[in-house]
Amino acid sequence: MADASRLRPALLPMLAAMSLIPLGDAAGKMLMQDYGATPMFVGMSRFQLGAVMALLVACAMGRPPSRAALMHKGLWLRGVLIGAAVATIVSALRTEPMANVFGAFFVAPILSFFLSALVLGERATPARIILLAIGFCGVLLVVRPGFGMTPGLALAAIAGVIYGGYLTASRWLRDAAPPLDMLLVQLIVAALVLTPFGISQIPALDVEGWGWMFLSATASMLANLFLILAYGRAGATALAPFVYFQLVAATVFGLAFFGTYPDAVTLCGLVLLLASGFATLLIKR
Repeated sequence: MADASRLRPALLPMLAAMSLIPLGDAAGKMLMQDYGATPMFVGMSRFQLGAVMALLVACAMGRPPSRAALMHKGLWLRGVLIGAAVATIVSALRTEPMANVFGAFFVAPILSFFLSALVLGERATPARIILLAIGFCGVLLVVRPGFGMTPGLALAAIAGVIYGGYLTASRWLRDAAPPLDMLLVQLIVAALVLTPFGISQIPALDVEGWGWMFLSATASMLANLFLILAYGRAGATALAPFVYFQLVAATVFGLAFFGTYPDAVTLCGLVLLLASGFATLLIKR
């Protein structure tokens, strides 16, 4: 198996991140479904609350963000990318089941793999390229371009493209700042990007609504922190298969929270994505 000793320290934070991301999105979907919240408000509140929580943790640890991190252009780029990706995927979740959205979203690890190979010089073997191409066929089965593709699924695919850039940037900038600084800058920048669009769209929330909002923000913040830790310990090409674990989590949360499950064609696409993703673990690099 491919250099398991290097992959093992990154595995736990990666799987945690991949579970927390759809959990945060499920909470955001509940806000839109039950309280009429807009996607921009969900994204704005997620990053604002996440930034406040991360800043409190940093100050409690005596590690406020450094000026160098706050002024780092690459870290600002990561913040813009994650803010745009979240706003777009939450928009898709407004009208589409979670499993379908995450299936379309899975152009992200495919794009990240090729960008990391082309731009960062990470190794891409022919076998891995073939498996990712098979995975892309799975994405096509979910999205079905020209054959019943909805605007929501198109938005999910666009979110995947943006997120693929974010994943690659995370690997590129893994040594730019300590993980907590990277998280803080990312949350602050994303909040700044989305606040002008979401500030005028604040819904009336009761106690349960506030709970969903805090769950969305907390899950997202922790997911991003774990993702930064994972990409600091292993390459994007090595971690690419584990991004597919989001499909499992999204399907489970979709069923648990909303009682939705994929149709036959979408399910075939999801199975193809999972099979191609985890098959890369069997390839020796």
